Amino acid sequence: MPRRLISSGSEFEQKIGYSRAVVDGDWMWMSGTTGFDYAKRTISDNVVAQCEQAFVNIKAALDQAGFAFADVVRCVYILPNAADFESC
Repeated sequence: MPRRLISSGSEFEQKIGYSRAVVDGDWMWMSGTTGFDYAKRTISDNVVAQCEQAFVNIKAALDQAGFAFADVVRCVYILPNAADFESC
């Protein structure tokens, strides 16, 4: 199966050759997923809304690639403020 690129619609994908995810055979790698709402072209000031939107974006890429959250084996979260951890 050939390598597939999964796009989020981010302007950075075109500008710098970035892809939301790469699928190669039975494997998928995803990175740089934020709480940006691509439909509205906005990002909330609320950290919980950002977290929720990030998972919407992750699910969209997983769905497009034919994977599910149950297939995920590793996640890295970056929260600038550790106090936001519990609410997220």
